[in-house]
Amino acid sequence: MIWGIIRRKVISPKVLGESIQRIRPAVSVSGPQCYRTMRKEALLIGQGFEYVQRSGYHILLGGHAHSMRREVTALFQTEHSVRLKNRSFSSDSRDIVVAVVPFMGESITDGTLATFLKKPGDRVAVDESIAQIETDKVTIDVVSPEAGIIQEFVAKEGDTVEPGTKIAFISKSGEGVTQAPSENAAAQPPPPEQKESVEKQIPKAETAPVKEKIKEPPPSQPKAKGTSPPPKATASEPQLPPKDRERRVPMTRLRKRVATRLKDSQNTFALLSTFNEVDMTNLMNLRSDYKDAFVEKHGVKLGLMSGFVKAAVGALQSQPVVNAVIDGEDIIYRDYIDISIAVGTPKGLVVPVICNAENMNFAEIEKEINTLAKKANDGSISIDEMAGGTFTISNGGVYGSLLSTPIINPPQSAILGMHSIVTRPMVVGGNIVPRPMMYIALTYDHRLIDGREAVFFLRHIKDVVEDPRRLLLDI
Repeated sequence: MIWGIIRRKVISPKVLGESIQRIRPAVSVSGPQCYRTMRKEALLIGQGFEYVQRSGYHILLGGHAHSMRREVTALFQTEHSVRLKNRSFSSDSRDIVVAVVPFMGESITDGTLATFLKKPGDRVAVDESIAQIETDKVTIDVVSPEAGIIQEFVAKEGDTVEPGTKIAFISKSGEGVTQAPSENAAAQPPPPEQKESVEKQIPKAETAPVKEKIKEPPPSQPKAKGTSPPPKATASEPQLPPKDRERRVPMTRLRKRVATRLKDSQNTFALLSTFNEVDMTNLMNLRSDYKDAFVEKHGVKLGLMSGFVKAAVGALQSQPVVNAVIDGEDIIYRDYIDISIAVGTPKGLVVPVICNAENMNFAEIEKEINTLAKKANDGSISIDEMAGGTFTISNGGVYGSLLSTPIINPPQSAILGMHSIVTRPMVVGGNIVPRPMMYIALTYDHRLIDGREAVFFLRHIKDVVEDPRRLLLDI
């Protein structure tokens, strides 16, 4: 049900020959229905009412009224919430369209207008991005609803905007668009008349007598006897770097959100980390032996991440408490496994989720990782693709990290940290041989997970990665 109020000046209003009072229609009609009208107000109730098309006369249950400009106030009611929108428009033109902030997700109520991708006077195509909205999680584009020329922006960079906020007016025909003044026009000299008036005022200002007298310094007074000069500073204060060598920039919403969540994690969880090392020889040989056949059949490269995801799935199934979470005074055990993969982007850290990883094979995992990583880097990842997650894997090894203690991503209870592969001398069968080794770390919430479960969990991952044949035997 949509409620709308149209306020306008009515000329000699008549509704079915009666005076304008409370009127109920005798028959059912599919269009808007008039329940109450006043001298300058008509209440319309109906479904599908969004805006009034261009019209010189507006038909109202047999009567008519002429109006050149109207203001529409629409109340949109959906389930338990009601949203209010005001739209002022002219019934004489359909040329101007409005670009508004789109819906940003269930958990996002507002965002920051980060930057404009176009300028007033630029021509845009349908669905072409004209601005970017930065939220706590992702960056969302504001697109043009029609092809045309940007007439003006009605919001500024840095403004906090909500879904439905107007961003720009776009003229489909390009009429009435004012171009920004060029630099040549700004540098043009003033007109001759203005130049002459300026020249006349200059001599007056130069020849004006100086009325103020120069004040002479007062004669020096003799020093009082017994007084001594002020003591000189013996210790100098520390010299700070000059301010012109510093830059202060506001934090992005994504960076502020990451900072808040990580600090909340540190303040809430009883963080504890355990470590182990993994011999990567067999997993690397497996990838080397079958990488060409894997690409030929599945169309995607076989990486190391899919092996760790499969190993984490098995470890979570063997230690379900690592996949659980504390909620108040209860423990929620989740019978599904959604693996979050931490991805570093130029704008900040995002964590897309591989849903139902326990039902996926190597090829499906690799395809999903590649798709999510590509979307995260180009900023097209959606809120739904980052929602949820029961366990996180962070691979700092791609940046060369040798060892770290990752921080839990709330509301999860543990996170696995992968690191760089380094060839080190290891004792194998009584002999010292070079082996590609990786340190792995598990940070967990010690309120929920005991050290025994955490060590068993990490040992399971070590065993599977060092001998991938265990995946075939489910051991």
